[in-house]
Amino acid sequence: MKFKPLKERVFVSYKEELERTAGGLYVPDTAKEKPQRGKVEAIGSEVKELKVGDEVFFDKYSGSKVQIDSVDYLIIKEEDVLGIIA
Repeated sequence: MKFKPLKERVFVSYKEELERTAGGLYVPDTAKEKPQRGKVEAIGSEVKELKVGDEVFFDKYSGSKVQIDSVDYLIIKEEDVLGIIA
């Protein structure tokens, strides 16, 4: 399935990594924070500073989490992107 975000929205893929405490215990998904790093998969027509394929940092609590074909994505506003990873 293909997805095209509207206006200033950015479609970002991310990978949640297993987190451990200092004692070696795994942190459950319900206790984890949202990821802050991802790859731009698609952009809306009003996005000016990003392109598909950019790896970006974004605000911790931004966007809406969606699942397409069993893969997790975020749909965020361009203004929530903090920077591009070079």
